[in-house]
Amino acid sequence: MSPLGESQRDALLAELGGLRKFCYSLTGNGADADDLLQTTVEKILDKGMPHDAHPAKWAYRVCKNTWIDEIRSRDVRHRYPQQVDSESEVSLTTETIAHDEREIVTVSKALDELPAEQRLALSLVAIDGKTYAEAADILEVPIGTIMSRIARARKNLVASLGDELPDMTNQDKR
Repeated sequence: MSPLGESQRDALLAELGGLRKFCYSLTGNGADADDLLQTTVEKILDKGMPHDAHPAKWAYRVCKNTWIDEIRSRDVRHRYPQQVDSESEVSLTTETIAHDEREIVTVSKALDELPAEQRLALSLVAIDGKTYAEAADILEVPIGTIMSRIARARKNLVASLGDELPDMTNQDKR
């Protein structure tokens, strides 16, 4: 692996917004997403990437693998639990914010219940705006597999959410 060239560095910088969304879709938590993004970028800057690698695709792969490593580490830490301070809750002041927050929590829980491969495929395409081909390349699977995973993920979300599906048609523009 070689240090990043100027064009690779520029391409990586241009992809940070999308990579941040991907991190959030993996973690479901803003703070964890920021940590994952930072760790991903640090790894790429420290270790470099192959000269012929596409910076965006390489970054998503590094991010995905870093998250898998983190999940494995968390599993080990859960086997040996330690007492952790509970996070303080912020009270919501308006009904609209509270309603939106409940919808986010409901959808996030449903996403978390999806198998990892379905969640990753759906996140890349539906949240991050990647094409099926780009998602297939990032996850290193055939495009048909991406299509199948997304179809199953959507079916599972509908089954999981049922009547709790957010009503997107009556949302006011904010």
